[in-house]
Amino acid sequence: QVQLVESGGGLVQPGGSLRLSCAASGSIFSRYNMGWYRQVQGKQRELVAKFTSSDITYYASFVQGRFTISRDVAKNTVSLQINSLKVEDTATYYCNAHRGYDCFTPVCPPLDYWGQGTQVTVSS
Repeated sequence: QVQLVESGGGLVQPGGSLRLSCAASGSIFSRYNMGWYRQVQGKQRELVAKFTSSDITYYASFVQGRFTISRDVAKNTVSLQINSLKVEDTATYYCNAHRGYDCFTPVCPPLDYWGQGTQVTVSS
């Protein structure tokens, strides 16, 4: 069973920066694509950034060059550097591991793993 544990959230003023980290309990990067999502209460969870199966980084349009996703395979961690924070970036940020291959066996590993979330609040 894979566990994802996020850290690094907090309260920050507009224009500030935060670095979110996600530690995976096992070596899953070879089988799962890592990413970050966020969710505002009452709204759908949305993709922020991710690594694709081709090891390409993908960012949501609202990121506008402010966020950078990175990973350390040796440490089983994935991070999200968030700069130039805006009030509208306030949300709970979730680490995600999405299975990077199709499974055709009777029993398959979970398609997705999620962390518990870390709150980011941007306010003056």
